[in-house]
Amino acid sequence: MIKLNENKEVVQGLRDAMKANGGYCPCRREHTPDTKCMCKEFRDQIADPEFEGYCHCMLYYKTKD
Repeated sequence: MIKLNENKEVVQGLRDAMKANGGYCPCRREHTPDTKCMCKEFRDQIADPEFEGYCHCMLYYKTKD
């Protein structure tokens, strides 16, 4: 299961940053399809059924299935 960070201030800050930069991860300098939220790094991580944790910017959290 994937859920938003429980800290609403973190979520709002990240959403504001992504809105200002076209939907790209605010933690990445490059604006490529791989850094558009939900970024490729996290999509690859969530494909692993053993992965549990936050995405790079800590917007999303994945629990083990």
